[in-house]
Amino acid sequence: MTADTIGEGVQISHLVKKFGLPGQEMLALDDVSLNVAPGEFVSVIGPSGCGKSTLLKVVAGLLDADGGSVQIGTDSVRVATKRKSIGLVPQAPALLPWRTVRENVKLPVRINPRGNRGRVLREPDELLRSFGLGHALDKYPKQLSGGMQQRVAIARAFAFDPSILLMDEPFSALDEINRDQQRMGLLEFWQSNRKSVMFVTHSVPEAIVLSDRIVLMAARPGRIAEIIDVDLPRPRHEDAYASDAFRDLEAYVRLRLAAVMEEDAHV
Repeated sequence: MTADTIGEGVQISHLVKKFGLPGQEMLALDDVSLNVAPGEFVSVIGPSGCGKSTLLKVVAGLLDADGGSVQIGTDSVRVATKRKSIGLVPQAPALLPWRTVRENVKLPVRINPRGNRGRVLREPDELLRSFGLGHALDKYPKQLSGGMQQRVAIARAFAFDPSILLMDEPFSALDEINRDQQRMGLLEFWQSNRKSVMFVTHSVPEAIVLSDRIVLMAARPGRIAEIIDVDLPRPRHEDAYASDAFRDLEAYVRLRLAAVMEEDAHV
């Protein structure tokens, strides 16, 4: 697997983000620093209001930072967005209802074609078949289940070969059975098509089974409380959940998450 295949890393240095009017500002992110290596899968977990989604939006260029910096490889976020180095999968699939599945996946390739230079563009039909959607190429979003729509959204994010993939709780609206199917499908695809990933979730098992590291955030203000290594062998499959190492790590992450929430309650 080449460096081009796995993409570039992310460097977040002393990031600060505020909301509100001058003099009434709320500190959403305070001195957040994190490096995501090329090809690394990093999950971000923490209590509601700790700034997980805000962090992703700053890295994506959807929000401006009030301090610190973000780099994608050697590029600023502004340059990286022009070069189409960043792929984003939001909580809702955000598919265009009047376009077919195939057309939705083609769309980001057609936007800003200059940004496609030097990229290995994925053939939409092949990509959709990789996600088990070969039968749905000419269907419209309303004809698909919620889980299938989210798979289309993930395929769309891979279509233009981004260096970094940002995923904001993409499976949160699904029931647990469907959610587990989708996360294992993502894991299988990612393990053979590695990109740097930042993945926001509220699910401890999801964070563990997918990730190389877990970033545990605390709230008021949003900050990194701990970074936890996931020392489980890859490739991973559904049987990973049953291992003693998985259960021990899950217990530890839940313990640390509870401690962070208890600390936040007294702030």
